[in-house]
Parts: sequence; C-alpha cells; structure tokens
Amino acid sequence: MILTDTHTHLYSEQFNEDIDVVVQNCIEKGIERLFLPNIDSTSIESMMALGEKYPENCFPMMGFHPTSVRDNYKEELALVEQCMSNHKFCAVGEIGIDLYWDKTYVKEQQEAFRFQIELAKKYDLPFVIHCRDSFDEIFEILDELNDDKMRGIFHCFTGTVEQANHIINYGDFKIGIGGVVTFKNSGLDNIVEQIDIKHLVLETDSPYLAPTPHRGKRNESTYLYNIAEKVADIYNISVEEVAEITTENSKQVFGF
Repeated sequence: MILTDTHTHLYSEQFNEDIDVVVQNCIEKGIERLFLPNIDSTSIESMMALGEKYPENCFPMMGFHPTSVRDNYKEELALVEQCMSNHKFCAVGEIGIDLYWDKTYVKEQQEAFRFQIELAKKYDLPFVIHCRDSFDEIFEILDELNDDKMRGIFHCFTGTVEQANHIINYGDFKIGIGGVVTFKNSGLDNIVEQIDIKHLVLETDSPYLAPTPHRGKRNESTYLYNIAEKVADIYNISVEEVAEITTENSKQVFGF
C-alpha cells in the first residue's frame, strides 16, 4: 500500500530537530510520495535541500504563497521564475488568494496568482491552489484563463458541494482533502461523501492542521493514515482502496 501526501511542508523549521526520523517513519508506513509546496524566498533553500536528500520521496514545487505577498512581490515572482528556469519542479505552488488573514494586498495577490498560472502553462506543470475565503476571486481568474493546459489541485478544500463541482468542471483538477475532514464539527465529511473519490487526493499540510486524534499538535505526514481512515469510513471502503485510488489520482496530476 502506498499513500501520497500531496501537500506537506516537511522542510519547515518545526522539523529541524528530527526531519530524518520523520521521513523514515513515513517511508516505513507506506507514505512514500511527499510533495513539497514552496512558501517564498525564505523557504526555497530548506525545501530544495530536503528534495536533494530524498529524491525518491520528496518532490519540491516552486511558487509564491499569497500570504507572503507584500510590496516586494514582484521581486519574489522574479525569483520564482528564475528558479523554474534553472531547476525541475513537480508543480507550481502553492499559489492563490487568501482573504482570511489580510486584505491589504488583494490586487497584488491576484496579479501574483495570474503570473504563476501562466508560468505553470509555460512549463507544462500543474499548480496547487491555496484558497481561503476566496473561492469567488479564484474562480473568476480560473474561468478567464481556463484552457487545456490548466490542471492542478485545490489544496485544503473546505468549500461547498457547489464549489467542488465548479472545480471538477474544469476537467483536470483534483480536490485536496486534509485533517479538517476528521474534525468533529467541520461538516466536511458530509460534503466529501457527495463527491466521487476519483476527484480526491490526500494531504496533511504539515506541520499545520493535524487530524484527530493529533489535533493541536505538530502535524506530520505519517498522520496521513488518519485522514485515509476517515475517508475510507466516509465511502465505506478499505484504507487500501483509498490509498490506491488517491495515489493514482495524484499521478494524474503530477505525471509520475
């Protein structure tokens, strides 16, 4: 059984003391595919180092996170473009729009999102979308730029069935399901059961959003098994089936 964590920040400083143990635990538990989204210029070095150390398991993306967008955003985007011209990445990410924490730089976030979608198309790569309190804004841009080159993942999905169907209708996007689906009062399990599992991939977003029973602690990719168990319960299938289907779905996105 192979599980795939399509979104994990294992390179972050929260893992500085035990990253090798964390990665080895993942491999031993069958979580062998770990996809690493970038945040901004401060995270590139540690992310790339982890990818180089575990090239068979850890796959870096390149992107500029919306919550990092400030006055210097054009410099950050130029660095993203430079890195992509010099290295191979599995995707562009994570990118998108976040209106939960701060709405000061909405226009700049939108510009950065558009720019990075075009980069993904240029390099024929999928892109991974951060979408918090911003479905309308995200959909407006995607509807405008939609073509047969556009594909990717809506990371950490917590939307409605209608929003899920909007994503599915693009044709080549998967919906990332993480620890929130295990939270008792989230209601996400009721949404997920109305979506065909062929549209889903699994993720942890570690070190954030640890699933039950680890909620409130540092999240790890090994906890992906708890998410898979919950998804198996929702669809009344085995964890092995969830692993097989969602890993195959991730291959459709990333191409390997």
